[in-house]
Amino acid sequence: MPERKPGTTTRGIFIGGPGHRHLMTGKVEKPKNVRGAMRRLWGYMRHQKRGLLGVGLLVVATTILALAGPYLMGKAIDEYITVGDLAGLAHMAILMMGIYVMMALTTWLQIYVMIAISQRTVRDIRKDLFVKLQSLSLRFFDQRPHGELMSRMTNDIENISNVLTDSVLQFISSVLNIVSVTIVMLLLNFRLAAVSLITIPLMVLLTKMISTRTRRGFRERQKSMGILNGIIEETITGERVVKAYGCEKKVIRSFEVANQRLRLTATRAQIFALVLAPLMNFANNLGFAIIVGVGGWMVLKGMATVGTIASFIVYARQFGRPLHQMANLYNTIQSALAGAERVFEILDEAPEVPDTPNAQPMEKVRGHVKFNNVCFAYKKGVPVLKNINIEARPGETIALVGPTGAGKTTIVNLLMRFYDVETGSILVDGLDIRQVKKHNLRRQLGIVLQDTFLFSDSVMENIRYGRLDASDEEVMAASKLANADQFIRHLPQSYNTHLSPQASNLSQGQRQLLAIARAILADPRILILDEATSSVDTRTEAHIQEAMLRLMRGRTSFVIAHRLNTIRNADKILVINKGEIVEQGTHEELLKRKGFYYNLYMSQFKSLPLQK
Repeated sequence: MPERKPGTTTRGIFIGGPGHRHLMTGKVEKPKNVRGAMRRLWGYMRHQKRGLLGVGLLVVATTILALAGPYLMGKAIDEYITVGDLAGLAHMAILMMGIYVMMALTTWLQIYVMIAISQRTVRDIRKDLFVKLQSLSLRFFDQRPHGELMSRMTNDIENISNVLTDSVLQFISSVLNIVSVTIVMLLLNFRLAAVSLITIPLMVLLTKMISTRTRRGFRERQKSMGILNGIIEETITGERVVKAYGCEKKVIRSFEVANQRLRLTATRAQIFALVLAPLMNFANNLGFAIIVGVGGWMVLKGMATVGTIASFIVYARQFGRPLHQMANLYNTIQSALAGAERVFEILDEAPEVPDTPNAQPMEKVRGHVKFNNVCFAYKKGVPVLKNINIEARPGETIALVGPTGAGKTTIVNLLMRFYDVETGSILVDGLDIRQVKKHNLRRQLGIVLQDTFLFSDSVMENIRYGRLDASDEEVMAASKLANADQFIRHLPQSYNTHLSPQASNLSQGQRQLLAIARAILADPRILILDEATSSVDTRTEAHIQEAMLRLMRGRTSFVIAHRLNTIRNADKILVINKGEIVEQGTHEELLKRKGFYYNLYMSQFKSLPLQK
């Protein structure tokens, strides 16, 4: 039904959404506040102060040990090698070996601790993101391809994890190394240190010029990756339809367009990221050449010792190595910051259908439902429902009929409060549903759809989704009432049979019977039955109809069906066309009027064309 534009999910039941239409139409995102993203990441990390303190101490220890090596080497040259003191040289070599062993140990420990910190951090981010997604309205999911959301949940968070594990530690260590090496170089020989630092302004300028373009490039790459993931996810989900209509070439073309876009954006991002490293390497080697030239001249003039120059050369390499590492880190850091921004965008989304501050709990209801002058539009200016007025008294069955796209499913979406009405109100037992806690409201509602969604779990757990605290005996009792127990016991492992993805190891009718069992177990006061008996054989339909009658007994029921013979006994039939109720009454009353309903009925049972 075209009015099923929104994806609708409730208690594990799904109505397909249109997110895929937006796959190739998203606007290029503007660069966001990188400092803000870094502050948000720090907000997650600061809860692990003990671990961060430990990493900090280990980094300091590693840096001190790294500084000791070149100093001792210079001392060995000046005090032992030049005078031929082999015993002193051996003692110094053993000392240096011990220092490097300690340095390896502290390096391993800081990596180990940082891995633990990063994994706890991304665990918290992943949890917050998943919880946030559960709180967002269906309109949010309507406007975004599911694959793109999956990309944020997986790829972007994985990039954050990689950066926190490797890059952050390297960055901190590099900064500390640069500062400490600079101090030691100044203490060893102020003049030579001043000469060796000439290339730093060049390095800073190169970094600043390239970093902005690099960040933008990685944002575009992440967006392209999300689009490609959306196409892949949609194609795999709809593979049966693709093959049935011979559209393999069409989806391959769509994939190739997105794949080519990803190649181009990834190439640009990588070029900007990688060009910085050789430039920094050039500047570093230039500084090294200056040190060798000036240092050699100073030795010849008696202004420095050979040991000092040797130490200086090693320190210069230690100074250049972190700069080189920081240049290489732009690849992963920029990618991760772009991903972090995308994750935080979702975390900052405001729910469109929130509980009000004074929302009331709703206990067991009688099932009195009223729609008062309800108007609604998925897209502003394009009304889907206009002045809908409905009253369903407790225990009544209300049938919603009409052509495809009339607005029938939208009515039940509003009753479930997947969306809020634009004008008017919906009352349950006299309470405006906007003033009721959503969770309490939805526990009063049960829904059975044509496209029943079942999880890749056991049959038992899929039925138990209707009421999570139900015992196995209660699940089986509900299955018997739903006429599902017999076929379940013939499954390979009975109630413990694990369903394949999309429950493809069950027939359409069997899936609907499980949905009915789930609804019976939930014991709602208000039922929504949407196309529950279409696409099944006559015998299965009889089983479903019998189960439906048991389920509906004593409950307020809204039934949506194109097969009008299934709703002849409804207390009231509402005929909807173009978002308006054009007729209402019982089956017999509407046939006598020979209006819109009569034409629908006759077109089905007499093979007559629908009159306009």
